[in-house]
Amino acid sequence: MKTHFLIISNLLMLLFICSCNSSPVMTRATGLANEIVVVMDKEDWESNAGIAVKSELETPVPGLPQVEPSLKITYVTPKDFNGLLTYVRNILVVQINESMYTKVSVKTEFNRWANGQAVVTLNAPDHLSLSEYMDTHREVIVNFFVQVERNRTLEQLEKNYSTLVRDILREKYDILLNAPADMTYYRDSTDFFWASNNANTGRTDLVVYTFPYTDPNTFTEEYLVAKRDSFLKKNLPGAFPDSYMTTESRFGLTYTPLTVRGKYCGELRGLWKMVGDMMGGPFVSHIRLDEENNRVVVVEGFVFAPETNKRNFIRRIEAALYTLRLPGEFDKPVNPNEKSDI
Repeated sequence: MKTHFLIISNLLMLLFICSCNSSPVMTRATGLANEIVVVMDKEDWESNAGIAVKSELETPVPGLPQVEPSLKITYVTPKDFNGLLTYVRNILVVQINESMYTKVSVKTEFNRWANGQAVVTLNAPDHLSLSEYMDTHREVIVNFFVQVERNRTLEQLEKNYSTLVRDILREKYDILLNAPADMTYYRDSTDFFWASNNANTGRTDLVVYTFPYTDPNTFTEEYLVAKRDSFLKKNLPGAFPDSYMTTESRFGLTYTPLTVRGKYCGELRGLWKMVGDMMGGPFVSHIRLDEENNRVVVVEGFVFAPETNKRNFIRRIEAALYTLRLPGEFDKPVNPNEKSDI
C-alpha cells in the first residue's frame, strides 16, 4: 500500500512540474476561409465610418462573373464578443473614442486568442478620421486578410498536395508546383499539361504550358492572351464538334505585375468561355521567365461552378500558383510571401 502511495505521489509531482514548465495549449482558430468577425459599437457600425469599414471588407473579388465580396462579415458588439467568437480565424476590432485616441492607428496580431488566428485592431478618435483613413488606404485591410488566407492555404499545400501532379511536372517540365491533393485527373502532351479535380460541384482545373522566350513584348496583356488562346484552342477542345476554350474578351481582363520569389511575375486574370458550348468561369494565370532555359512558363487555374459562388474555389487554386518553383528555386519554401502585415 505504501509503495502504491509513493508511485502515485511521484506521478502527481511529475505532472505538476511538467505543467509548470510548459506553456498552455491554445485553442485552434475556428471558422471558414474568407470569413471575418467585426467587433464595433452599434452606433459606430451604423455610421459613415461603419459603412466605410463594411465597404472595405466587401470589396468585390476581381475577375469573377458575378459580384462576390472579398470577405463574409459577421458583425458583433463588444459586449457580445466572447466565448467561441474570440476563436474565429479572422477578427477586426474597431474602436472609436475621442478621449483615448488622437489619430487613427492600426495594429496586427497573430494567435491572440487562438492558434492560427489573425486580428487587426483599428483605433480612431472619431467617425470622420476613420472614414478618411479608409478612403486614403483603400483595400489595405482587406488585402491583409486575403493574404493571410492565402498563406494558410500555402501551409496546407506544403503538407498535402497532389504527388501525381508534382512528379509529372518535375520530370517532364523541370518545375515544382504543389497542386491541391484532389487533382487526380490529368492529361499531358508536348508543352501542355492539364489536371483537374473533376468535381461535380466546384470543378477546378490547372494547366501548365511553356514556350520559348523570343520577344521582349511577351509580358504584355495582348501577347499573353493571344498565346493563351492558341494553346487552349489546340489542347482543350469542348464536348461538341469545333468547340474549344478561349478567353472571354467582352468583359474586363486585368494584367498585374507581381514579384514572386524576388523575380518578375505577370498575373493575368479574367473569364474563360467555351466556343460552341454554354460553359465559362473565372481564371487566373501566373507567367514567369525561366532564365536557365530561356522559356516562358505559364501556370493557370480556372473554375467551373455555375451552381454556386466561386470566390473560395478560385482563391484556392490561385494560392497553388504561388508554389511554382523554376530551376534554381527547388530548395526554396513553398510560400514565397513575406509575413503578412499592414
